[in-house]
Amino acid sequence: MPKSISISKIDGKPGKVYYPLSLDEVEKQSPKNGEVVVKIHAAALNHRDLFIRQHLYPGTAFGVPLLADGCGTVVEVGSGVDSSWKGKRVVINPGEGWQDSLEGPEDKSGYKILGGTKTIPNGTLQELMVVKQSELEEAPAHLTDVEAAAIPLTGLTAWRAVMVKCGSQNIGPGKNVLITGVGGGVALASLAFAKAAGANVYVTSGSEEKIKKAKELGAKGGVNYKEEGWDKKLLGMLTTEKKQFDAIVDGAGGDIVGKGSRLLKNGGVLAVYGMTTGPSMPFLMQAVLKNIEVKGSTMGSRKEFTDMIDFIKSTKAKPVVSNVAHGLDLDAINGLFEEMKKGSQFGKLVVEVSSSKSKL
Repeated sequence: MPKSISISKIDGKPGKVYYPLSLDEVEKQSPKNGEVVVKIHAAALNHRDLFIRQHLYPGTAFGVPLLADGCGTVVEVGSGVDSSWKGKRVVINPGEGWQDSLEGPEDKSGYKILGGTKTIPNGTLQELMVVKQSELEEAPAHLTDVEAAAIPLTGLTAWRAVMVKCGSQNIGPGKNVLITGVGGGVALASLAFAKAAGANVYVTSGSEEKIKKAKELGAKGGVNYKEEGWDKKLLGMLTTEKKQFDAIVDGAGGDIVGKGSRLLKNGGVLAVYGMTTGPSMPFLMQAVLKNIEVKGSTMGSRKEFTDMIDFIKSTKAKPVVSNVAHGLDLDAINGLFEEMKKGSQFGKLVVEVSSSKSKL
């Protein structure tokens, strides 16, 4: 019987409990009309998976396969699906409820993400996954299974923040872009997309080692945000004639509007995809006077997922993978979760479930 990994229920309050992983045997499902069966080769962690284990995420469910990111090969097709899909290596759209609107999800119940919740009782941390064919894209040929699995959710979040919210007028050759908090999956994907689009990318981090690694990936420079006056130091690094940033992509919040008011050009864009320092941040008059646009950004639509995958294929962009666990090994996967808890990773944490080179 196919295997999957979910969480088991134990007593404990939200934020205090840490649900254990469970290796489950599940019935093999047959695809219905419009569905396919995907043999999963690799699945990747996101911070929401840690929150699910800590009961800090809405709709937490037991017995539902974890994880939203996955790469695999189609091994069976249902009625209504072109037989040419069989044998294709694919990546899976990580959510549902948002087709192509620029404003946000069309579904009144909002955007629903795969893995570990009641909203979509399905996830990628399993050997065989039944999924709608319409939610698949062919995996970029230049990426390994592990690299392809590292893309979906963080890549989609980064794509919307960088390419949609900041826009082509601020992302491209000669443009200066700042990515804050480099090291996490979204920040690194943002770096990859902005660089592939031709922008001059700069980063911040609280770790000199992470800044060094970001520069090895193509960042023009970076500063430690723990240093006093880091924003002035950053402006001094700019090599273009215009000593200002066109856009900032931020996942921390805090005082970023104040810093951004000094760093950004008139009419510059600050795209915020998270607030790890707290649930609110001040909007200052100095930002108003500079006509700075602060744009919230989260996840992305099905169309944007296609656009992102096409861009990755054409530019040969690659995600950064920090560590890999092999097989559905609970100890090894728990080790990845511990890395996420500590925040020691640089890039994505991935589980290699099976090899695409193995017999289907």
